[in-house]
Amino acid sequence: MIIRDLHKAYGRNEVLKGINLELPDGRITAVLGPNGSGKTTLIKCVLGMVIGQQGDILFDGKNIKNDWHYRRDIGYLPQIARFPENLKLRELIRMVKDIRNQPAYDSELISLFGLEPYLGKLLRHLSGGTRQKVNILIAFMFDCHYLILDEPTVGLDPLALIRFKDLLLRQKEMGKAVLLTTHMVSLVEELADEVIFILEGKIYFQGKIEDLKAQSNEQNLERAIAGILMNNGHV
Repeated sequence: MIIRDLHKAYGRNEVLKGINLELPDGRITAVLGPNGSGKTTLIKCVLGMVIGQQGDILFDGKNIKNDWHYRRDIGYLPQIARFPENLKLRELIRMVKDIRNQPAYDSELISLFGLEPYLGKLLRHLSGGTRQKVNILIAFMFDCHYLILDEPTVGLDPLALIRFKDLLLRQKEMGKAVLLTTHMVSLVEELADEVIFILEGKIYFQGKIEDLKAQSNEQNLERAIAGILMNNGHV
């Protein structure tokens, strides 16, 4: 995936100001930035949910404009899991399978995250942590080449977090391209091959974690990020 000079504004509020980035195969790219920096708008543009006023997004060398087929190769995990509350979990899984009409690999994921006891329960009765496991299940149950994950670890218990990280690393080993946003710095340090820091709709850093630390003269990623914010008037 390649993004070229992407701009998006809502009225006079310019949210993305010329974003350029690539999402390489077999790598995990973490997009960081404070709330309101443009991360979610960037993801929505990639998914075709929001159309930029300027710029191009290319999947496998093809522009996504006026084309929706590329989405079949994306596994998407939204920041907040919103499901039809009156459905049971097994009904949701069946519905998503019918909509996507692609080979699904849900059984392994159901077992991995211990979701068997919840298959017959209504979604509105599930706890926040269990809903996040369902969110992960839906995002990973198809063999998609691109994984776009918006705050994927919110609400996960320690065991589920370990299993999620192992799952993500397996996807990377399979050559998939992963884009994730998170405020969990330890997750970035453990998993990310590349970091992109967005502030006020612009990319202020793109590269390896070690390079960001060196650039900011910090040994700690959290402090390096704080340095970018303070140097740009964010206290």
